[in-house]
Amino acid sequence: MTHNYLNDINEIMKSTSKSIHFDENKVLHDLKHYLPAQAPLKDFIHHNTLHAFQHEKFFDGTRHASEMLGYKVSLSLEEYRKLYAENRISNEAIEKTITEEYGTADLGIWKKKMLEEKYKHPELPRIGMLRANWKKHYKIDLDSLVQPTMFRIVCSYLDQGISIWNFPLWEKGFLTSIREMEKNSLFGFFKNDRAKKLLIDGRVELEQLLKILVGDEKYYEQYLFDQQFSHQGWSGMVAAVEQQPETLLDKKNITLHDFILFELLLEIDALDTHFGKVWAPLAIQMGHPPKSLFAETPETELTKVTVLWQKALERTYYNRVLSGLKYQNKDNGMKTEKSFQAAFCIDDRECSFRRYIEKEAPDCETFGTPGFFGVEFFFQPQNGKFYTKLCPAPVTPKYLIKEIGKGGKLKTEAHFSKHSHNFYTGWLITQTLGFWSAFKLFLNIFRPTMSPATASSFRHMDANANLTIEHQHGAATENGLQIGYTIEEMVTRVEGVLKSIGLVKDFASLVYIVGHGSSSVNNPHFAAYDCGACSGRAGSVNARVLCHMANHKEVRQALALRGITIPDSTQFVGGLHDTTRDEIIFFDLNALSASNVEAHANYRKVFDKALDNNSKERSRRFYSIATEQSAERIHKKIKTRSVSLFEPRPELNHATNSLCIVGRRELTKGLFLDRRSFLNSYDYRVDPEGKFLLNILKAAAPVCGGINLEYYFSRVDNQKLGAGTKLPHNVMGLIGVANGIDGDLRPGLPSQMIEVHDPVRLLIIVEHLPEVVLNTIKQNEATYEWFKNEWVNLAVVNPETNDVFIFQNGSLVPYDFIPEEIETPSDLNQILEKEHENIPVYHIHN
Repeated sequence: MTHNYLNDINEIMKSTSKSIHFDENKVLHDLKHYLPAQAPLKDFIHHNTLHAFQHEKFFDGTRHASEMLGYKVSLSLEEYRKLYAENRISNEAIEKTITEEYGTADLGIWKKKMLEEKYKHPELPRIGMLRANWKKHYKIDLDSLVQPTMFRIVCSYLDQGISIWNFPLWEKGFLTSIREMEKNSLFGFFKNDRAKKLLIDGRVELEQLLKILVGDEKYYEQYLFDQQFSHQGWSGMVAAVEQQPETLLDKKNITLHDFILFELLLEIDALDTHFGKVWAPLAIQMGHPPKSLFAETPETELTKVTVLWQKALERTYYNRVLSGLKYQNKDNGMKTEKSFQAAFCIDDRECSFRRYIEKEAPDCETFGTPGFFGVEFFFQPQNGKFYTKLCPAPVTPKYLIKEIGKGGKLKTEAHFSKHSHNFYTGWLITQTLGFWSAFKLFLNIFRPTMSPATASSFRHMDANANLTIEHQHGAATENGLQIGYTIEEMVTRVEGVLKSIGLVKDFASLVYIVGHGSSSVNNPHFAAYDCGACSGRAGSVNARVLCHMANHKEVRQALALRGITIPDSTQFVGGLHDTTRDEIIFFDLNALSASNVEAHANYRKVFDKALDNNSKERSRRFYSIATEQSAERIHKKIKTRSVSLFEPRPELNHATNSLCIVGRRELTKGLFLDRRSFLNSYDYRVDPEGKFLLNILKAAAPVCGGINLEYYFSRVDNQKLGAGTKLPHNVMGLIGVANGIDGDLRPGLPSQMIEVHDPVRLLIIVEHLPEVVLNTIKQNEATYEWFKNEWVNLAVVNPETNDVFIFQNGSLVPYDFIPEEIETPSDLNQILEKEHENIPVYHIHN
């Protein structure tokens, strides 16, 4: 079968028959479902990388993803066996796991398979096998001929500010812009007439191009999957932008359909260039058809052994945590007056900070709650052109908070001026400021300093500016958004936050609400370091907004009618903790009473001491800092390190995350959890029916579970599901990173964020009656899916009996403990100074 390219366009347009097998809409829908869903860099929000398989049980879904798409979904046998040799997987956990799965009779057989058996490497994945026939039969690498050109074009079209000139006619849409350029340009994207005529005609469909390339309609779907997953990063980005165009500040009209159609045309043109006018479709030359992508993936002995290893790894860790919770020495229950109270984000990086605050001020009380603090809105900084979402990504706010009264201007770097792109001024800037910039870069090697180019969490909002928090009746809305909140809306949000964390009485004179953010330089993934609950931004505005609401006289009067009486002497103070530099700033201190000004001055010393100690604990992961030094000296080095251009890991972010504990602080206060736990405050006594618990778990499962799974999969397969090393990364159009100038976008996390991470599924531990928790998780199907399919695990601590239950097969069953003694070190600081790896759970003195 041959094709004459001069007649093809007429033959294609005459063809009116539609395939009964190839459903274009369904294939596009399925592609969007399976492709990576990571948004552009400014909205880099953690999520379950294998979300397309979440409807299946965890080990079934990951097995299917591995065989279908070629992902690594677990550690290798060699890595598991190394962990066993290091006693990071216990022998008892292995034996108990095997017994639960296969009974005691086969214990020795399976244990020998785990420890000694050698297995062949698994077969090649199904993805890519069909298009591999271009190389096999045609001796042509179609990817290398097409993808560099295509990547440059789509990157130029989606560009958010790197390029000097805009893509021509971009407002008409991706494919229409290219069509107009082909019509009116002397030189085009195509080397031959056929592809160009097909494009310009404007009526060509995917199926018609696939007929030229593939020939047999039963292979069309698999061909498109092969094609798009050969560059899953760019395809996933296009799909994400199509579904959520607001993720781009400079919005662009692009669809996955148009992206694929353009790539098919480029492939036809490449084949015409290589073979001339006559060549046969792929199906004509192909021998045996490849295995269907969606065929069943039966378990093998290797996958069964891998599952046993993963469960044993998780059991080893879970058992230590649950043993620590059950057998720790808790407070005697005596009530003491609180010096101050402080609410932080549930972020695992705040775990150690809270511990040190409590150590310095034993009579204080700390809480954890999602860092948007229950106030969802868009934020517009003064002179800002765009709205910034400051709430969880799935939420669409109806409110707008504007920054007004900001003093001074933003600092800028002169050589970043747009005039550097002009012919004459560009030359002048190069000869003057260019040399000065080179000298400053040289100085930065030895003395790194903060610059206007540094992504600083404290610059997200001017601490001295005012915010339009209270809605003025009759005030105009802006772009359909209500400016500020009404009194009733404020009351609802303050009540929700206070009741969810259990702070409904015994208020201290000062209650701190502290958001968090991160500062770094030369870090494209900076949004992943900020607050996920604030859509990858700092939580400073949210902290100020909630404090304003809680300090409002009319709000307090309404709260008293709902059972929450806040004394007049109590004042809420907003703050922001920079988790990279371990610095903290407080807002609106001029509103404090004289007595609280004096008290805050004393408490500020507590925060400063805790920040020093927190820096020292964090430094044990950084080989460039000697942890044996004083906390104050280490803190100075941490600050310097945070602004170094040559530091690939400004902080470790969520690395090593493994727990989410929902309960009173008394449940965990006596445990050292090594910064591995999200801590969500919750008092079951305030919520006996689990109404607030449902809202907590609706957020905790997808948010904390999503963080955990992105780290999990980026750790076990850093090349396909992660981003590889940061060192060769090139920022593409301010939307993603690639290796080099023509590479595919990297959708996951770089190796510098996951190197120390142990890939275990998140264990959510809830303090409540088991029957209440079970009923609660079943009320929302989307939440329940996370638990019933085991993408996160669930344990429940009964606060009345201290018994522990584990969720299995739709029920909560008593946890079968492995006998284990949890030590209480006499000097935890000595352990922190010597140990660079994950530290076991310890009991600590309250």
